[in-house]
Amino acid sequence: MHTVSVDDPEVSLLIDREASRLQNTINLIAAENHSPDSILAAQGSVFAMKAAEGYPQARFHAGCVHTDALEQLARARCRNLYGADHANVQPHSGVAANLAVYFAMLDIGDRVLSMKLSHGGHLSHGATASITSRCFDFSHYGVSPETERIDYDAVASLAKQMQPKMIVAGASSYPRLIDYRRLAEIAAGVSAYFMVDMAHIAGLVAAETIPSPVPYADFVTFTTYKTLMGGRGGVILCKRPHAARIDRSVFPGCQGTPAMNMIAAKAVCFHRAGKPAFRDIQRQTLSNARCMAQ
Repeated sequence: MHTVSVDDPEVSLLIDREASRLQNTINLIAAENHSPDSILAAQGSVFAMKAAEGYPQARFHAGCVHTDALEQLARARCRNLYGADHANVQPHSGVAANLAVYFAMLDIGDRVLSMKLSHGGHLSHGATASITSRCFDFSHYGVSPETERIDYDAVASLAKQMQPKMIVAGASSYPRLIDYRRLAEIAAGVSAYFMVDMAHIAGLVAAETIPSPVPYADFVTFTTYKTLMGGRGGVILCKRPHAARIDRSVFPGCQGTPAMNMIAAKAVCFHRAGKPAFRDIQRQTLSNARCMAQ
């Protein structure tokens, strides 16, 4: 960080102090992780300067030969990692990814059934403080007071009652496995799309330490900086028939130019996630969680 120390000693000092804090802290924040130097280097690379609106071979800026190769590499690595038909790696965040799916497949005012925020869901799943609740008609399922687990019979009953156009699964603080097959069946029973937000567990899924929602969901969204140990940013996986609508919703629908340095970091992240060392970390994460629960 020599250049920062020369150009701005105050910021350089804060960077050093934050690095020291991380080094001397046991971090129990579920939405954070420790990214390796390779991820930080990709984020700080020359790709941070590149304007590249559009998609590979269909850009609105010149000079994208290496940019196109980078995005194609990131998409291919992501598809292979999760066994997905299609991957869009441009979303700037998990919320941006969720919004892109909603606006790709829903009309304003359409009904959506998702997990309640106070029961473990997420703001972007239709919480009243989120713009999502102003655009779509959300209802929410939750956990049983007796078991503190999702009551799938109750979800099925709600779905039949409200006839949503989409059912959303996934959570920020639900420490149990989700039965994606059952939810997919419930969604199919009411002709609804099925979307899974796996932001917090994407690394565990990539390492095959817990079941994947990809075979069952029409759409899967996630972030790359939690259990995946990458840089910040979001991703959308989807079935092939929905690919064109998802891509149009991300650009030009919800975003302008992608952050190519973050896509570089995503490419590195997906590469690392296929390695044995990464899988060892994910297995240890589950072991540590079980130990803490006990």
